[in-house]
Amino acid sequence: MAAIQSDNLTKYYGQEIGIKDVSLEILSGEIFGFVGPNGAGKSTAIRTLLGLLIPTSGSAKIFGQDVASLGHKIRMDIGYLPSEVNYYDEMSSRELLEYHCRFYGIYDYADVDRLADIFELDLDKEITDLSFGNRKKCGIIQALLHKPKLLIMDEPTSGLDPLMQNVFYDVLRKERENGTTIFFSSHILSEVQNICDRAAIIKHGEINAIENIQSLLQKQMKKGVLVFNQKPSRLEFPNGIQKQKWYDNRLSFEYVGSVDKLIQWMSQLDLLDVILEEPELESIFMNYYENDHE
Repeated sequence: MAAIQSDNLTKYYGQEIGIKDVSLEILSGEIFGFVGPNGAGKSTAIRTLLGLLIPTSGSAKIFGQDVASLGHKIRMDIGYLPSEVNYYDEMSSRELLEYHCRFYGIYDYADVDRLADIFELDLDKEITDLSFGNRKKCGIIQALLHKPKLLIMDEPTSGLDPLMQNVFYDVLRKERENGTTIFFSSHILSEVQNICDRAAIIKHGEINAIENIQSLLQKQMKKGVLVFNQKPSRLEFPNGIQKQKWYDNRLSFEYVGSVDKLIQWMSQLDLLDVILEEPELESIFMNYYENDHE
């Protein structure tokens, strides 16, 4: 069963498009990234999937249950972190998190201390005295405390320093090992590349691509340099090689296609060295957005 399934989910704000025809199928137990710049529709899609916004058209199911009619029940199995967290300022972090536990019928607060230790959160500080990053830590812990089957997080690492981001990634991996499905939006492409199984790219409220991360990388252009023992007088190139440039006995090129075919071709050449540069997710993302203003 898919953890999340949406069919042509659409949300208009008056005449303005929030999201249009968003169709997703997120498998149980995977980490799924939702990639796009600010204003692309990520938050609108997430809030509509959760039933916090009423869709203009289309439908969404979480664990096979219709969000529109059963949203209140479904949300008990979800840990949600919005992009901006707002709490009762007069509470301490401990009071807030223990209150959250009681809301879900949990009266053993051991996980509050355990997670606060992992994320280096001072539980005795009042919310009003917390930095943006520490408020975000509080929100992450809150989303995890009731051991949800599904985590939905909107820009979860904004406000976290690089070391704490790595701590967060480790926590997500452990959650996935325990069977939790994780759906999070981000504009930080390196984290999507490092941690996600698949990702969707959203542009102007519409899904442009849904791909396995490795497949997405393999399909994209690679840059290479071949160093020959001696520059050949004649060289036949396979399909997919372009922008060839010679520098003495060095050949630089770009390639789109099967890596196996490229290796097979190179194995027939008299080479001293081979350099292949794998594409970064950022370059792929920019390919989808290069016509953004057209």
